[in-house]
Amino acid sequence: MDVMEQIKEQVEQNQVLLYMKGSPNQPQCGFSARVVQALMACGQRFAYVDILSNPEIRSNLPTYANWPTFPQLWVKGELIGGCDIVTEMHEKGELEPLVREAAEAA
Repeated sequence: MDVMEQIKEQVEQNQVLLYMKGSPNQPQCGFSARVVQALMACGQRFAYVDILSNPEIRSNLPTYANWPTFPQLWVKGELIGGCDIVTEMHEKGELEPLVREAAEAA
């Protein structure tokens, strides 16, 4: 399976998926840490991929997503966005219902 197929499969098989630097317990950048905090505040489980330990995904995901930066939050197969968008959605109360609905659909 090539890396683009692998990314497609990850996005399709996980209702809530975060491509990030590091892991939720040990984020390796401030942007990833902020998105993890917002997601954890939603109280739902989410999958993640550490792009630092997956260099092929790190180099190909921006092309797949048409989004140049990390972290990237995907919900129900759709790119939600990066740190600024996720943080803003969390502050407005828009993130939790989106994540809850996706997690319940899993």
